[in-house]
Amino acid sequence: MKKILILAAALLATACSRPAADNSRKIVIWEMDDAQVAPYMDSVLDAFKKLPGNEDLVITRTHYGPEDLRSQFQAASLAGVPPDLILSPSDTAGLYAVSGFIIPLEKEFDFSLFNKASVDSVSLEGHTWGVPVTNGNHLMMFYNKKLVPSAPKNTNELMHYCATTAKKLNLKYCMAFDSGEPFWMVPWIASFGGWPIDNRTPTLNTKAVKDTVNFYHDLKYDKKFIPMECDYNCMDSLFKEEKIAFIINGDWALSSYQKHFGKNFGLTIMPQNSETGLWPAPMVSGKYFMISKGLGTEKTELLKKLINFYVSEENQIRQFKELSRLPALKKAGRSKEVLSDSAAVMSLKQIEKGKPTPMATEIRAVWDAMRNYLGEAMANRMDTDTAVRRMQEVSEKRIEEQNR
Repeated sequence: MKKILILAAALLATACSRPAADNSRKIVIWEMDDAQVAPYMDSVLDAFKKLPGNEDLVITRTHYGPEDLRSQFQAASLAGVPPDLILSPSDTAGLYAVSGFIIPLEKEFDFSLFNKASVDSVSLEGHTWGVPVTNGNHLMMFYNKKLVPSAPKNTNELMHYCATTAKKLNLKYCMAFDSGEPFWMVPWIASFGGWPIDNRTPTLNTKAVKDTVNFYHDLKYDKKFIPMECDYNCMDSLFKEEKIAFIINGDWALSSYQKHFGKNFGLTIMPQNSETGLWPAPMVSGKYFMISKGLGTEKTELLKKLINFYVSEENQIRQFKELSRLPALKKAGRSKEVLSDSAAVMSLKQIEKGKPTPMATEIRAVWDAMRNYLGEAMANRMDTDTAVRRMQEVSEKRIEEQNR
């Protein structure tokens, strides 16, 4: 927070030193999407600028990493020089909303036109804070058909494959996922009968979370089915290099894997937990346009036109065809282009087993505590019971501090 305040002061000083200018025809967008999305995004923005009356528009798009976008947007908002729009997942929207950085949008857009789960994931305390651009942002299981004859339906089948076929194929590891990130942990917590947060209260010191950490530990140390140390880039490389058979990754990687593997591309829902009979439930949300607070009426109306153009039926279908991102607009989601695509149908099946991503501001403290102490447990620096207890204690303490 101290770094954010220092940066905010610097930005504020810069803003105060600049001469006043008419920015009503300039749109500044900050986003954190994958690199493969940039050409599509720019093409839509260019098409908007070519509409009658928009020829004089200047649209600037700046890309940030997820954490950088959060910190930079907070700093810029505190300094009074935020971008006009941000394109972001919903998990930070709660923080922006309670901080007064973005405006509620339920009176500005017709949200009945959008998928309910996408809208629910960006709704808090009677307000809707973002316009959904995609439906999903959820985890699934991808596999290489060259290595896997048929997708496993449950964890018993998955473990059997890893212990037999993967060994025969001389694969050093069977699968990979970002085992240090709590987002990947959540579906398995659900499969053991839990969830990391109940409304605004952390629910981490539970049997379900302990079972999940032990499940991870077993995969890593006892069975040796996953790499010892592997972040997102590592797991993605191992999968594309055909050094593992399975990867758990998000719908954002779908088009990349389809292009890379061609006829050997495989997609399935995360396997049922054979121990409990429950299905993993990934968090479901999407990507959202959020409008900064403090803009004039003319600028806000212009931004509404841009957003409505971006999420029009035509562009939602085009986005699906080019990026394999499920539309958030209901009508586009019922199009023949979506329903005739087997990967899209499988992705929808996974969404049905998921749960909306919490927008409560407390989720940030939950994420941070989970990440820190999962790392301690997976590095064998802390036993599972202690790690899970500390997750709960630290998340509760941070929530108490942020709510003072």
